[in-house]
Amino acid sequence: MEESIILKVENIVKTYPGVRALKGISTTIKKGEVRALVGENGAGKSTLIKCIMGAEEPSEGRALINVNGEFKSAKTVLDAAKLGMYANYQHVNIAKDLTVGENYFLGHLPQNSLGVIDWKKIYADSQKIIDRFNLDINPRDIISQLPVAMQAMITISKISVNSNTRLVIFDEPTALLENDKVQTLFKYIRELKEQGVAVIYISHRLEEVIEICDTVTIMKDGEYVETKNVSEVNKDYLITKMVGRSMADIYNIHHQKPGEEILKVCNLYGDRFRDVSFSLHKGEILGFFGLVGAGRSEVMRGIFGAEKLYSGDIFISGKKVKIKSVKDAMMHKIGFLTEDRRTDGLALSQSVELNINMYSYDLISRFGFINLKKERDRALKYKEKIRIKTPNVQQVVNYLSGGNQQKVVISKLLCRDPDILIFDEPTVGIDVGAKEEIFKLIESLVEQGKGVIIISSYLPEVMGLSDRMIVMSEGHVAGTVEAEELKLMREEDILRVASTIFNEEVAQ
Repeated sequence: MEESIILKVENIVKTYPGVRALKGISTTIKKGEVRALVGENGAGKSTLIKCIMGAEEPSEGRALINVNGEFKSAKTVLDAAKLGMYANYQHVNIAKDLTVGENYFLGHLPQNSLGVIDWKKIYADSQKIIDRFNLDINPRDIISQLPVAMQAMITISKISVNSNTRLVIFDEPTALLENDKVQTLFKYIRELKEQGVAVIYISHRLEEVIEICDTVTIMKDGEYVETKNVSEVNKDYLITKMVGRSMADIYNIHHQKPGEEILKVCNLYGDRFRDVSFSLHKGEILGFFGLVGAGRSEVMRGIFGAEKLYSGDIFISGKKVKIKSVKDAMMHKIGFLTEDRRTDGLALSQSVELNINMYSYDLISRFGFINLKKERDRALKYKEKIRIKTPNVQQVVNYLSGGNQQKVVISKLLCRDPDILIFDEPTVGIDVGAKEEIFKLIESLVEQGKGVIIISSYLPEVMGLSDRMIVMSEGHVAGTVEAEELKLMREEDILRVASTIFNEEVAQ
């Protein structure tokens, strides 16, 4: 029996200042088993895998990997790799200034007989990986020039370079992926399973858990709840065990009757989009959907002044405005929730209080002096209003769960009381309970007459929340789905529009 076990987790406890993240977690995983790890944000999932991988030292307990019959523990991430353990973390961790090929073989670049790096072999072998995962890229492409979703696929495919693999951990791997890439990932997981490799799969998309996993371990508030065969559970059962309550349709929010036009863009051109026009009304949720490289985020970054616009016009409440910088956008009462909250949205080493106030110190300062009482009061206000789970507002943001980090970013935007809010992938890496809270927050914003734009790679989400939907493909608006049409549309209908091919004739 013991020889079939690949991983033993024995009574792992992890304590941070003011927080007991793990409270004695124990479990075992067999060779060739795909084990789901589910729970709300803050349940301790990411902390557990860091302890397994040697990225964090447990306060108590240990994680042991079976290496040819001998159980060993990883003290560092380097140890983990030597023992055949690899992790694909929630946040894309990749050398963005290097090429795809360099990233694949970073740390073990092959050399020729003369001891010189064999670049020909690197790029030839990289192309094989690219072909295996059906990636439309060149091995010589620089990572930073690729869409975030493609960067995520590269981090996933990079694992296949290793030949000694015993355990692979995927932490929210599909958060930025469209359906075809999700299926590519699932094909790879099934290959790993056939090879006897154990897989830990962390996802808030419970339908994926049921599709690809053999067993599921449920965690809550840093504690082990239970492990079940996936065949014995359904989505509602998992949600109830995770959050302590059943959950009806989380997209069931009250939609407002849209008011007057608050935003209009006409014929916008940028690096990755062309001739984009649309409008947004007060009290409206406008959804944006498209496949990887469609240009959705780039358009919004252009409107927000974070990317250069070559031409086109922007109107706010009927008045033509010039937005050349983020400062201009904020002055025109536009708020933007970035796709990558950890890189672009947060100062991870700073407190919750500082992060919430970061964009709006000018509103609570006089003659260069910050009103410290207002700073503290605002932080406490949004901690309660947005339900940020933190011991206090002085807690370092990096110690918060992904869902609570997202709430901090949203609070930062709300401090400026914007009239137009752009949410780019607002629920990436967030559990079902936190999603419901964010959806209810969006509902309250449109009730106040705000205009909200939602970009999401998760089609059920953007369809479920939107009053209208813009579908983009290859940098163009491929279609607009009006409210009445949206009620009748199927996911495959939207995907068909999103797959529109634009050539020179079409573009004209």
